[in-house]
Parts: sequence; C-alpha cells; structure tokens
Amino acid sequence: MSTKYINRELSYLAFVRRIIQVAADDSTPLLEKLRFLIIINTCLDEFFMVRVSSVRKHSTSKFSDSPERMLIAELCPEIQQQVKEINKLGAELLAQVIIPRLNAAGIQLATYQDLPSSARSALRQHFCANILPILTPMVFTQPLPYFDNLEDYLLVTTDTEGQLGCVEIPANTASLIAVSDNTYITLIDLITNNLQDIFIGHEIEQHYQLRVTRDWNYELIEDNVMSLLSSIEEINNSERAAVRLEVASDMPTEILQKLTDTLQLGALDLYDTKSRAVQSLGLLLKDAREDLIYKPFNPRLPRRLVNNKNIFKLIASGDLLVHHPFESFYTVVEFLHEAALDEHTVAIKQTLYRTSDESRIVDSLIAAAENGKKVTAFIEIKARFDEENNIQWAKRLEKAGVRVVCGFIYVKTHLKTTIVARREGEKITQYVHLSTGNYNSSTAKTYTDIGLFTANEEYGKDLSLLFNLLTSYNLTWNERKQHSSSPKFSKLSVAPFALREKIIFHINHEISCQRQHGTGLIIAKMNALVDKDIIDCLYAASQAGVKIKLIVRGVCCLIPQVKGLSDNITVSSTVGRFLEHSRIFYFYAKGARNLYLSSADWMPRNMDKRVEAMYPILEERLKKQIIEFILPIYLNDSQAWSMRADGTYVRRLATSVASGADASAPDKSSAHELLISYARESGIKSLPYEIAIRHTDADHPIA
Repeated sequence: MSTKYINRELSYLAFVRRIIQVAADDSTPLLEKLRFLIIINTCLDEFFMVRVSSVRKHSTSKFSDSPERMLIAELCPEIQQQVKEINKLGAELLAQVIIPRLNAAGIQLATYQDLPSSARSALRQHFCANILPILTPMVFTQPLPYFDNLEDYLLVTTDTEGQLGCVEIPANTASLIAVSDNTYITLIDLITNNLQDIFIGHEIEQHYQLRVTRDWNYELIEDNVMSLLSSIEEINNSERAAVRLEVASDMPTEILQKLTDTLQLGALDLYDTKSRAVQSLGLLLKDAREDLIYKPFNPRLPRRLVNNKNIFKLIASGDLLVHHPFESFYTVVEFLHEAALDEHTVAIKQTLYRTSDESRIVDSLIAAAENGKKVTAFIEIKARFDEENNIQWAKRLEKAGVRVVCGFIYVKTHLKTTIVARREGEKITQYVHLSTGNYNSSTAKTYTDIGLFTANEEYGKDLSLLFNLLTSYNLTWNERKQHSSSPKFSKLSVAPFALREKIIFHINHEISCQRQHGTGLIIAKMNALVDKDIIDCLYAASQAGVKIKLIVRGVCCLIPQVKGLSDNITVSSTVGRFLEHSRIFYFYAKGARNLYLSSADWMPRNMDKRVEAMYPILEERLKKQIIEFILPIYLNDSQAWSMRADGTYVRRLATSVASGADASAPDKSSAHELLISYARESGIKSLPYEIAIRHTDADHPIA
C-alpha cells in the first residue's frame, strides 16, 4: 500500500466486502441477506465492465490511473484474489446460512433429480410447453459463437469429437419455477436436465455453465460524431471486448483454452460460476414475505405540506428540503405535475440522467408540452447502463413536442435540476429544484438523497445561465481540458469550470481559520473520494490542525489517522438498508457555517468530465436541520465502519462489543433506523408510496 493513497479498485472491493458483512449480520432479515448478495453480484458486474476494462486499457502505461499509481502487473492479480475471496464468502453465506434458513422458513429449494417422478413429469411438460419454444441451441466446431454480455449459457459436449453446443439461459423467463406451494427449482436446473430435448440428434456427454462480461467503456471521437444519439446507438449494438470469463470449475482444459483464445483472455480473467447461484433466487424478493424482510416503511411527507394545496406558494414562503427515502419522492412528482397543469407556468427545463422505466416525471414533461408550456429536457444519453433507456425517453419526449438536448461528447451532464418558470403578475418567477440524486421514483425508495426547492432569484439566474450553456452548445471542451472561458455564477459552483477550485478554496480557508482562531472544521459526506488534488489539500489541512470528519460510502483513496500526515482526519462508511447517495459538504468558517449539497463526488471525473453543481444551503433553519441533526446521525452511526491507518475497515458495532458492550442490547443508533423513526414521528402519513407517486388529484395524498 502507498504511504499516502489507497488504490481506487482495491478500495471499491473493500466496499463490496462491507456489503457482505451486512448480509452476514445476524440482524439482517433473511431475504435481505439474499438481496445484498444479488447487489454484490451486480456491483462486481459493473466493476468489471467499467473499472477492470479501464485497467486493461491502461496496461500499456504500466500504472493504474489511481492516485497511488500502482503497477498494473501488481494490481491485476490482487483484483483477482480479492474478487475470488468475495465470491467464496458469498457462496458460503448462500449455502451455509441462507438456503438452510429458507428451508426452515418453509421455502424449499429442491433439485430436479431429487423430486418424485410425478413432479418431474409435470415439470417436463412445463418445459416442453413454455421453455423449449424460446430456446435456440447451436452446435459448432469452430469458430465459437459470440457470447452476449452478462448472459448465462450452457456449453455442452457431444459424442462427436471436437463438437460443442451451447444454449442461452433466457433472461426474460422466471429464474425459479414452482413445483408446489413454497417448493421451487431453478430454471437452469430444469434446462440442464432436459438438454436431450434441446439438442436433437446429438448425444450429450457433459454440460458446463459459462458467462462473459464485456467492456462497457466507450470513446467518442469528436470529428466522427455527426449525431450523438445515433453514435451511442451504434456503439451499443457493436461488439465489445471481453474482460471476464466465469466458467464451471470442472470445464476441461482444452475447452477452456478455446474460450480464452477466442475471447483474448488470460488466467487472471477467469472466475468460477458458483457465485452465480444466488441470481436464480431473486424471484423470492418479489412479493416477499414481510416476516423475512426489513419492517416496511412508507415515506412521509414534509410537515410543511399540511394544508398547502399549491406547492409553489409553499416554496415561495421559504426553501423546502426533502430527505429521501425518509421523506417521499412524491413531493418532486407533485412539483412537476402541478407545473404541467398550472395555467401560470410558461416554461419547464430539466436535466435527466437516470429515470425509472415508468416515469411520472417524463409523463409530466409530456403533459406540460401538450398544455402549451415551453419544455426543454436535457437527457444524458451516455449515462452508463441506461443508454438505451434514455434514448427511448429522448425519442418519446421529442415526439411529444419537448425540446430535447442529448448531451456532449467528452462531458457527461450529471447535474440534477429543474426550473419551473411561472408568470406571476408582471414578472416571471423561477422555481428551482436541485438534488443530489436522480429523477427516479424507483431508486428514490432505496437511495438516500436530499433535494432542495427554492424560489431564490440568484439560484434561478444561475441555473438559467447554465441551461443556456447546455442548450446553446456553448460548452466546447476538448479531450484534454475544459471550456476556454468560465461563466460567472453567483451561488452555484459548477464543474467542469471551477468546482475543484471552490472546494480547495474552502479547505484552505479552514486552514487559515485554524491558524488564526483554532476553529478549523470540515465535515464532508460523499460516495467516493479519489481526487488527488483535494486529498492532498485535506492532508495539508490535517497537518495544520483542522478537524476533518469524512463520511465516504465507497471508494476512499485517502488514508486517515497516519501520524504526521492525517492525524486529524477520520473516515467512516455507512452501509446498510439504504444506499447512501447524498453529498453534503460543511465548512465551519469561523461560525459562518458554509454548507453545500452537490451532485458530485470528489473524483477527477466529477471535476473535469461532468457538468455538476455544488449549491449552498442559505436558510438557517435548513442549515440547522443538516448540521445539527442529519450529519451527527451519520457521524455517530454505531453500525458504520471506521477506516484505520492501515487502510482497512472495522465495524464500530464489533469494536463496541469487543470493549464490553452488551451485544444482545437493541441498537438504537443505526443511522437509517433513526432517520426512519424521526420521519415517522415528525412527518405526515400519506398513501402507500406506489400509489402516492401516481396520485393525480388536486389535493395532496395525505392518508
């Protein structure tokens, strides 16, 4: 390990290990354990598609692009070892804990061969009627077929020497099949035991599961891009290089060699398919038994919504802060819904990075356009893994009369904001929503984010300027750096213009405050901390005596508590029921208490290659809510992890038990549970969330 920095990839894998620890915790409900293991597999899929593919591309430079500049030749074996250990831990948790407890709870996971003949006969009829018609077997010698990204296949050997066959396991078919009430077998088990009906005329000898992960990074060359939308569509449909091969451990060497040669992979790219077993059980999470999941929580509405029938009057009377998922995303939906129907609304502008498949947000934009409002949607179609979804939204919105802008080549628009312009008397008032998270009603149930509603004129002017830059294509970056000139914003700090500089300015100001008054204090909450310039500035602040408390969910390349370097820095990580996603930056500033929210993590890509915004919280009552309530809950979360000077993490709960605390005593200081309790006590009960976000009546859906 570097004496100053931790490798970005290895830090991410440490985060995945923390998720496994949550899954293994005795207090985690049974089906939530299963959910966490599925999340881990998804995390690793994305890790290989994005980060490992990037490491492979950097192999010619010998060093990783992480701050510590680790040798690729050292990093790749370490990645494989760490991932294999994670896979092993997950497989053991599934086999030794989850499946036995599912059986004990009355949910039986059977195998085809162990079933009585009558059950096998019924399953065979189901297979022939409902599964066989959608399977497409292939038999070949050379070359091997193209294996699609993240799809499961069965590779079979036949009685003809050198001949292989394969069949794709259909992803659009239920992965679990009911044998009887609460007894299931997996789809892959059913297919495996009926291979002879698939490969007609061939004698099947052996079968082996395999899965290929492919590179999901892409580069756009400005001179060759006539239409960004069509270019992304073309890239999505193109062949991508393989970066990982998951295969059955008993696959013969000669077949494995054929696969690795064809896919241009080596020994460091090989993994066992055993960790895939958990994916088949995901169907158990649909309509899950309430006794096997977290106690259901229906988000509350902010107290200020009582007796307020017009959200614009509410915002005009004072800024509104909404903390998701504890407070309902319905508030955002209502904001757009009222704007679409409101006779005083003249224009709506919104950025969309990721949104749900069935989006009331998009429906409201379409309704607004149909009602004669001027609607502009800036859709980032390069949002990784959501490209196809965003392309379809762009086409649908454009067809409805919405002006759609689809982004830039070198820069992603990651900003989350909406402007609603209303004619009020003789003037136009701009109502603004800014958020740390996406306009997505599905993830708003499980991601923690904070949204700000304001009618502050300076916010409106800043965002109008930013939207004009976005829609007039005045953002002319080159591949190496940024825009030739920086626009002047009053309240917002905007990337890629000067966000890093603003953050460093505030850190340096705390250094000055510490030297003059001994009051330097920084509290920052984010998803990832990678940017070397910011890390070095934090180290300098620590050495000057500034107290720095960092809450970093995932990747953290900074090392705390190193004598003479980071003595005054602590790092904690909250991983639990919800995915931490909000970014909060607090600088004490001799009591001025400068507080910001942002869509940006402290990473080079957020500073240089994305349109981001950091925005101040101005009203004292909202500052107090975040500084004196929300941040302390996270800082004192007894179930969080603390990072040590050697770069490893230890869970605070384990530390307190080791020091003699009562392990059986109920823990009341879990951040998420405390925030749920507070929302229940102080918020307004509403209709069930799924109903509330589709609510269209004039009144608020208060139950």
